[in-house]
Amino acid sequence: MHPLDTASTSAAATDGPGLSRRGVLAGLAAGLVALPAAGATPAHAAPRAPVTTPAGGVLSGGGGHGAAHLRGADIAVTAGRKVEGRFGVMFPKLPAFAPDDALLEGLAHRMIDRTPPLSDVSLSNDGFDNPDMPAGFAYLGQFIDHDMTLDLTPLPEQQVDPTGLTNFDTPFFDLGSVYGRGPAADPQLYDPADPRRMRLGRTSDGLPDLPRRADGTAVIGDHRNDENLIVCQLHLAFLLLHNGFVDSGASFEEARRLTRWHFQWLIVHDFLPHVVGRPVVEAMLRADARGAVTVDRRFYRPGNPHRPMMPIEYSVGAYRFGHSMVRAEYEMHDEVTIPFFGSPGHDLRGSRPIPSIARIDWNYFFEIPGTSAPDDRNLTRLIDTKLALPLAELPPTVVKHVDGAILNLAQRNLLRGKRLGLPAGQDVARAMGVAPIPNDRLGLTERGWSGKAPLWFYVLKEAELLGGRTLGPVGGRIVAEVILGVLALDRSSFLNAPTAWAPASTPFACGDLLRMAGVVQEGPGAEENELPEEQGPEGDPPEEAAPGT
Repeated sequence: MHPLDTASTSAAATDGPGLSRRGVLAGLAAGLVALPAAGATPAHAAPRAPVTTPAGGVLSGGGGHGAAHLRGADIAVTAGRKVEGRFGVMFPKLPAFAPDDALLEGLAHRMIDRTPPLSDVSLSNDGFDNPDMPAGFAYLGQFIDHDMTLDLTPLPEQQVDPTGLTNFDTPFFDLGSVYGRGPAADPQLYDPADPRRMRLGRTSDGLPDLPRRADGTAVIGDHRNDENLIVCQLHLAFLLLHNGFVDSGASFEEARRLTRWHFQWLIVHDFLPHVVGRPVVEAMLRADARGAVTVDRRFYRPGNPHRPMMPIEYSVGAYRFGHSMVRAEYEMHDEVTIPFFGSPGHDLRGSRPIPSIARIDWNYFFEIPGTSAPDDRNLTRLIDTKLALPLAELPPTVVKHVDGAILNLAQRNLLRGKRLGLPAGQDVARAMGVAPIPNDRLGLTERGWSGKAPLWFYVLKEAELLGGRTLGPVGGRIVAEVILGVLALDRSSFLNAPTAWAPASTPFACGDLLRMAGVVQEGPGAEENELPEEQGPEGDPPEEAAPGT
């Protein structure tokens, strides 16, 4: 393992030949066909006092990985289970599940895989790798979550409406984390020489970076996208993609639309098929003779389709499946493996210029068309009830280490689910017409559970019992319904285009978008990815074509 350079992290911003190990693993693993989750309160949001659990542990404070309060997520316990605002309840007739805190704490400690970070990803042989899912999907999922949960509501309005009943942004996939409120309201995000283009930064070695302040923190629409060096480089790819469309002759509005629609296409045609299974996605989409697409939504039925709520069963429960996919370490490029959390400056925490040693070769995170796969491409961990060891003790840049702070991510998720009124997993399964999994199969043998399980744990265990390659029928349906439902309700999404739309060339997946953005190393064994400042998509903006749903 190569040592990292000496760049230090700062706090989150407040303003060979032979049989391949992967081949063996793919042949042995069984199962079906394949963030981090809700993150921190935005920099401009109202500060909130730490929330203390009944057991005395402090839940809120800090950055991402479920560490902080999302305004309005407590709607079920503050305003009622039938009330909708920024958040709501997908199954309002189901009661909240409130097991004893001690049971949740004990379960959380059992959910940690004690394997320390590896010095090289090639040494991974513990059976937790998901052969169907490259590791980039965990961070695409985090990027998607941040786009849905971004709260640009002005601070005074947040203070007047802390439950998010009237003043809130929609969860539409509009890349608010990239564009903010647009060039007029957020000029700091745009190139002062040409406001059609997104503002970029440069590292000391001249490579592209997010624009940064003197303290290293990024000037972007959502500071959560700078919390680690993987998602920050994904954010950078979207800045470059937009600029490439502008450089190809598109107006700002056209470039923004194309960037958004390519992002939305990836969600439907690449992300969701990997995490819930392609058959689930295909069964939920219907295209008529004119190409108009509708979504089969049986359970996600927000009262206001123009400003749809996000269900807590999704945001606090099912969508946190991404936490189980996080690895303890990642190979950033050939023979350079870096721990996710480690000593400051020697891990993948962000809020600092991208160090050259951590510059991503995206071929280690996604399948890149026309490029040979490395034998040791990072894979996500299986979707199961074991979280990587670094998530057992979140660092101070993620959770403030104050007295009583809960640092175990699993414990934080379980306690938050109880505090915000999530129903039990088995109750949700019955409401969806799915045979519930009994607690003895879930491994919850203590009498205090009363035959029920926390929804987040249930979703993970359901996937695990089916092989862990995708979510199961309860978790997968919740995730797919909400994401596809939000896209269908957004009149400006590609699903609702006046003329059916698709990228110029299909199939179009994450590797295609990264290549279009100009951030892919060309050919195996390439050196550092030195991108010219103006590089972006090649050719004219894509023409509209028939969708491939």
